[in-house]
Amino acid sequence: MTKKTILALAGLLLLARPAAVQAQFGCITNAGNTLTITNYTGPGGAVVIPTNINGLAVTSIGDDAFESFGPLTSLTLAASVTNIGNSAFYDCYGLANVTIPEGLVSIGNYAFGSCPALASVTIPGSVTSIGDYAFNNCYGLTNVTLADGVTSIGDYAFFFCYGLTSLTIADSVTNIGEGAFFYCSNLTSVTIPGSVTSIGSIAFQDCSNLASVFFQGNAPNADATVFEQDKNTTASYLPGTTGWGEFSANTGLPAMPWNALIQASGSSFGISNNQFGFNITGATNTPVVVEACTNLANPVWTPIQTLTLTNGLFHFSELEQTISSGRFYRISSP
Repeated sequence: MTKKTILALAGLLLLARPAAVQAQFGCITNAGNTLTITNYTGPGGAVVIPTNINGLAVTSIGDDAFESFGPLTSLTLAASVTNIGNSAFYDCYGLANVTIPEGLVSIGNYAFGSCPALASVTIPGSVTSIGDYAFNNCYGLTNVTLADGVTSIGDYAFFFCYGLTSLTIADSVTNIGEGAFFYCSNLTSVTIPGSVTSIGSIAFQDCSNLASVFFQGNAPNADATVFEQDKNTTASYLPGTTGWGEFSANTGLPAMPWNALIQASGSSFGISNNQFGFNITGATNTPVVVEACTNLANPVWTPIQTLTLTNGLFHFSELEQTISSGRFYRISSP
C-alpha cells in the first residue's frame, strides 16, 4: 500500500467520524441581564446546566423546559441557578440522577413529577419551598433528604412514591402539605421535627408499612385523614411536650411518650460470644439511636446504630474487641 493510499484512507476515516453534537439551550433574557433556559435541543445523556451563556448568568430553568425529554439521564445544575420552574423536568422518564447545588431557592409545581428512574434526591438548605406535586409519581425514589432551610413541603409533593423507604425532614420545616407523602407504601418510619406546626390532610394516608412516627416537638395540627389506612402506626413524643391527648383524638393515632431504657442487668447484659450487648425496652415501634464514647470526662458521643423497638424490645450487641479500651453507651431519640 502506497503512502498516498494510506493518506487517502485516513482522510476518509476522518470524514466518516461523527461530528460532536453540542447541547443547545433556548433562553430568554430577564431583567438584570440574567437568563432563563426555556428549552433544550441537545442529545441528552448527562446534561450540565452552565453558569453562564454568552456572558450572562443562568438563574432559572423555565416552565416545561425539559418536559418529556426521555434521553436525559443525569442533571447537574450550576450554582447560579436559583429557580426551577413548573414542570421543568416533568416526565423525564430516563432521569436517574440530579445534583442540586446550594443556592437554589425554589422548586416549582410538578418540577420533577413522573421521573420514575430518579432514585435519590437531596434538597439543600437554600431551598425554602418545594412546590405541589414536585416529585409526585417518582416511584423509583427510595431516599429523600431535606436539609435545614426548607420551610414548606407542597401538597402531594411526593404523592404514588411508593419506593420511598428513607426520609429526613429538616428542622426548619413548619408545614407538611396535603397528601405530601400519600401512598408512600414502603416508608417504615419518619421523624417529624419540632418546627412542624401543621400536617395537611391525607399527608401520610395509605403508608401501609409506616410503623413509627417520632415527634420532636409539641403536637402539630392534624386531622383524622393524615394517617388514615395506616393500620399499624404508633406515635412517640418527647416527655415535656404538649397536645398529645387532642392529637390522638383528632387523628386516631395512638401516641405515647418516648421512654426507651437500657436494661443494665440480667443475662442479656454483658459479654457473650465475644460481643458486648444489652436489651433496650420501650413502647412498640419506638425509634432509638445507640451512641458510644470512650471518655466520660470529655465525652464525644457518636451514633453507632439507629433501630426500632419491634414488639418493644431490641437486643443491641457489638464485637467485644471494640470495647477493650473502655467504651460507654447511651440511647437517645432520633
